[in-house]
Amino acid sequence: MMQTDPYIASDNYVMVNGEKVALNVEGYIQDLDDWSEDFVVAMAEKEELELTDEHWQVIQYLREYHDEHQVQCPVRDMIKHFSKEWGELHGNNHYLHDLFPKGGPQKQGNRLAGIRKTKGEH
Repeated sequence: MMQTDPYIASDNYVMVNGEKVALNVEGYIQDLDDWSEDFVVAMAEKEELELTDEHWQVIQYLREYHDEHQVQCPVRDMIKHFSKEWGELHGNNHYLHDLFPKGGPQKQGNRLAGIRKTKGEH
């Protein structure tokens, strides 16, 4: 079943393995079924982000949280999780925003994770 965002149309896209993957006007994936690790790599390149193991850990966490709760992960839950995983030096809001400089983990992280922004989010 296609999980497309019916409310926002755009001719924005990213090329993934020679195929266009549609994005909405804010850069979020249109069809959630188009997400793949290759999508992450293509989006990171488009957003000029060099992926590290920590980026992949955050992306995996965001996807798992979304799969379980069907909503974006709140920042406070990310901080709680990553402060346990990485310690207080890296498991904090400032560090997460350093990892994802174009909107922090809530925007850039979710764009890469193939998760659309929550309705009403700025």
